[in-house]
Amino acid sequence: MALNPQYRISRPPGLLIALAILPNLCLTSLSDILPAESEILLRFKATLSNQAALSSWNETRPPCPTGNWVGVHCVDNNVRGLRLQNLGLKGKFKVDVLKDLKGLRTVSIMGNQLEGEFPDFRVLGALKNVYVSDNKFSGVIQADAFRGMISMKKFHAARNRFNGSIPESLVHLPRLKELRLENNKFSGHIPNFEQKNLTVFNVSHNELEGQIPARLVKFNETSFLGNYYLCGGPMGACRASWLRLPVVICVAIAVAAVITIVAALVILRRRKKRKALSAMSPGNTILMTSSSTSSSVTSDLDMLEHGHPSKSRMMPSLSTRRKSHAHNNSTPKLTFLRDDGHSFGLSDLLSASAEILGSGVLGSTYKAVMNNGSSAVMVVKKFAKMNEVGREEFQEHMRWLGKLSHPNILPLVAYYYRKEEKLLVFDYVANVSLAVHLHGGGKKLDWPKRLKIIKGVARGLQYLYNELPSLIAPHGHLKSANVVLNEEWEPQLTDYALSRIVNQEDTQDLMIAYKSPEYKQLGRISKKTDVWSLGMLILEILTGRFPANMIQQGKGVADNAELATWVETLVRENENWKNKVFDRDMMTDINGVGEEEHQEMLKLLKIGLACCEMDVEKRLDIKEAVERIEDVKGP
Repeated sequence: MALNPQYRISRPPGLLIALAILPNLCLTSLSDILPAESEILLRFKATLSNQAALSSWNETRPPCPTGNWVGVHCVDNNVRGLRLQNLGLKGKFKVDVLKDLKGLRTVSIMGNQLEGEFPDFRVLGALKNVYVSDNKFSGVIQADAFRGMISMKKFHAARNRFNGSIPESLVHLPRLKELRLENNKFSGHIPNFEQKNLTVFNVSHNELEGQIPARLVKFNETSFLGNYYLCGGPMGACRASWLRLPVVICVAIAVAAVITIVAALVILRRRKKRKALSAMSPGNTILMTSSSTSSSVTSDLDMLEHGHPSKSRMMPSLSTRRKSHAHNNSTPKLTFLRDDGHSFGLSDLLSASAEILGSGVLGSTYKAVMNNGSSAVMVVKKFAKMNEVGREEFQEHMRWLGKLSHPNILPLVAYYYRKEEKLLVFDYVANVSLAVHLHGGGKKLDWPKRLKIIKGVARGLQYLYNELPSLIAPHGHLKSANVVLNEEWEPQLTDYALSRIVNQEDTQDLMIAYKSPEYKQLGRISKKTDVWSLGMLILEILTGRFPANMIQQGKGVADNAELATWVETLVRENENWKNKVFDRDMMTDINGVGEEEHQEMLKLLKIGLACCEMDVEKRLDIKEAVERIEDVKGP
C-alpha cells in the first residue's frame, strides 16, 4: 500500500537531521571508547618485569611510523606487528592487554625469557603470524587454543617447555603454512594435518608416538628425529603396537642380565689387572680423555670474569685414564696433517705439562708444553660433541681442513680420533684470544689494532668462503673467543668448519650460526649467516660489549638487548651517542682523537650494522662486506 505523500512531507525535520548525523555520532563515540595504540602498548610494557629494552616506548612521540618505537611495525600509520625478538624481555606475556590493537597481524617474541602458560592468542583473532620460540613457556597448550583463528599462517613455538598433546585446533587452520614445535615435550600422536599449503613442519625432539599422518610423510626425517616411538614415512615402517610392552620387558630383563655378567667380569678383571699394573711401564699409556676433566675446567665466561686464563690450574698430564697396550691391536697415534718439523708423538703429548686455558661449548682447551727436549708449545682442543661422526668421515674432514693455508687461519697441525672424544692440535699463539683483551685482563686494544684485527678476520672469513664452497656457513662458530692473536696482533680464526662433524642435535644449541635471526625465524642458515656473525664481532670490537645472544643470559649487553638493536637505538636517540657506543679503552688510547678517526670508526660501525641486518636479503654478502671493510682507513 502506497504511503500518502502528504504524510511524508509532514514528517518532523528534526528526525531527518538526526538520522543524517547518526553515523558520525556513532563513529565519534566509538573512537572515544577505544584507547589509543600508544596507551595500549604502554600498558603492555608495564606488565613486563624487564622493560629496559623498550626505553623508546614513551609518550614523547607516537609508536608509528615504523622506527619510532623499537620492535613496532606500522602500516598506514597503524600498528601492524610487534617484532620483539632477542630483547631479553622477562615475565608473563599478557596478550589480553593487546586485544584492542585491531590491526595487529604479527607477534614475534622469540629469544626472550618470557614464561608461564601459553598465551591465549584467540583474543587477537586476526593474527597471521605468531613466533614464541626460544622462551620459557610451559604446560599444556589447550586443544582449542587456535579455534577461530582462520587467518593464521605461521606458528613457531620451538625450544620451550610445552607438554601434552599437539593442539587439535591447529588442524583446522585453513591457511597454515609453517608449524615449528621442535625441542619441547609434546606427547601422543601427531594430528592429521591436511593443509595443502603446509611447507614448513618440524616436531623433532619431543615424545611423540604412532604413525606419521599421510600428508606429512613428504617432510624429511629431520622434521621427526628424536621421537623414539614415531614411525612411518621417513622414520621407517611401523611395528605392531602390541609388541612394545613385551619388547620393553625383554629389554629390561636382558639389560639386567648383562649388568650382572659385566659386574662379575669386572671383578675378575680387576684381580688380574693388579698384577699387570705393577709391571706396566710409563710408556705403555694412551690418552683416554673423559668427562671428569671438564669438571675442573673453567668456562670462557668464568675465565673472562677473572680477567685471565686459569694459569694457576696446572695439571701433571692430559691423561685422565690409562689403558694397557695389551688390550689393543694397534698403537694409537696422532695423525699429522702438515710437515712443519714437529717432533713429538702421542706419548709426548700425554706426558706434557697441561695448562687449562678454558672450556667452551664444544669442549676444553689446553696449553701443552712438551717435555721431550723440543720445548714445543701446542694447543690441544678436546671435543666431546662429535661422537656421532664415523672414523672415515672424520678423517676425511680433517684432511680437508689440513689443506687450508692463510695468514688469518690458524692451521690444524694434527688430530687424534676416538669414538667418544676427538683431539685437534694447533700451534700455540702468543697473545691468546681476542675475547681476553676485550673483556678480561689482557692488554688494551687501540683503534689501529682493532681495525687490523677486523680486517684480518674479514680476510680469513672470505678465504673460508672461497675454499669451502660446499659449506653453507664456512666458519659457523665465529666469535671473539675463536679469534687468536699472534705476536704482531694479526688475528687467526679457530674452530672453523666444524658444523659438519658436530652432532646434529647439538648444533642449534652450541654453534653461533644457529643463533642467527634467520635460524630463529625460519629454522635455516644461509650463505650470509657468517656475515651476521662478522657484523656482531665488529660491533663487539668497537663497543667492547658482549653480544647477548652469544653468552649465557644475565651477562649480556644493556640488560640483554640485542647488541645491534642497542647500537641502533642509541645512535638514533642520543646526541652524545659516540661517547656511549665506542669502547672507552679504544678512545682513550688514541692521543687526541680527531674527526678523521671518528669518521672511519663511524664508517666501520655502519658496516657492522649492515652485516647484522635482520633481513637476509638486505644483508651484505661476504664479498661486499670485505670490500667495504678494506676501504676503512687507519691512522
